[in-house]
Parts: sequence; structure tokens; C-alpha cells
Amino acid sequence: MNNKITLTQLADSLHKSRFNNGAALAPEIIEEDLQVLQVLIQDREEFPVYVTIDDSQILCVSYLWQEQEIIPEQREALLEALLALNIPMPLSSFSKIGHQYIIFGALSTRSDADAILHEIETLSDNTLDAIELMADYLK
Repeated sequence: MNNKITLTQLADSLHKSRFNNGAALAPEIIEEDLQVLQVLIQDREEFPVYVTIDDSQILCVSYLWQEQEIIPEQREALLEALLALNIPMPLSSFSKIGHQYIIFGALSTRSDADAILHEIETLSDNTLDAIELMADYLK
């Protein structure tokens, strides 16, 4: 028996959902072949959350800033700050893909739509917090 949620099922569920603050969600599958769901959040459209589901995890990612946006003299301090925030930032971690810094959360493939919604909401909140907290390190 396969209880794993599909990206299409998740998109359908999220269309009907709202965050605790009332913000509406606009989920859209943007990469059919790669199976990527983009979730735009009302009043946070510049920081969408991207969701992928594979055999081992459900991954939720939000893009932060690129390497060239960091004040060069502040890079080491920024990296130290990100490492220090990895533990106290609930349900999210920082990483880097190429020149792009990201914040992400991962869930079990058996997670239901409510758990995924909670992860997306937490990740969206954490994205805004991270950008605010790291503003002094960025151009």
C-alpha cells in the first residue's frame, strides 16, 4: 500500500489552505519532468517555497541570496552566523548550491498535507527571519 502524497495531490490540498496568519497560497507545478512545485505565499511572492518529492524525502527550499550579494569583508562572519543559526532555527537548515544560498527543510515521504503545510509555513517565516538577521552582511 502506497501512502505517499504526490505533488499533484499536494498542490490540490495547498490551493485550499491558508497559513495561520491567513495568507493564501498559490501552488503551481513548474517543472513537470523534474516534479517541482512552486508555492507562492500572499505578501511574500518574492520568496516562494519550492517542493520536490522523491523516493527518500520531501524537500522544501527557499532561495536567500547569491554569493555576489555578500559584502566580501563580511563573508566569514555571515558563514559563522548561519552555522550558529542552524540549531535554533526551527525545522530549517542553511545550505549553498553553487553561488546560491538557500534555506531548506526535509520531511518523510509519509508526511501528510498538514505536516507539509506546516513545513512550508515555518520555512517561509524562517526565510524572512534569515534575511532580516543577515541584512548587515549583505550589499
